Amino acid sequence: MKKIKKIEIKVNGKLRFISDNFKISDLVKDLKIPLKKVAIELNREIIDKKNISKISIKKNDKIEIVHFIGGG
Repeated sequence: MKKIKKIEIKVNGKLRFISDNFKISDLVKDLKIPLKKVAIELNREIIDKKNISKISIKKNDKIEIVHFIGGG
């Protein structure tokens, strides 16, 4: 059985360990986040949500996920 390598990242300031082949889309699914209501920042740069299945997460990446809240 192959051992899955884990890497350390930060998501909204909290440490998290994920497998080393995770994509941004995998993280969003894992966190059960509705894509339509968030903005995603990777290492201080906002990413286009159309590309999240192509962007691999690397060791020590910092990801911020901001939820939009309606109001009036």
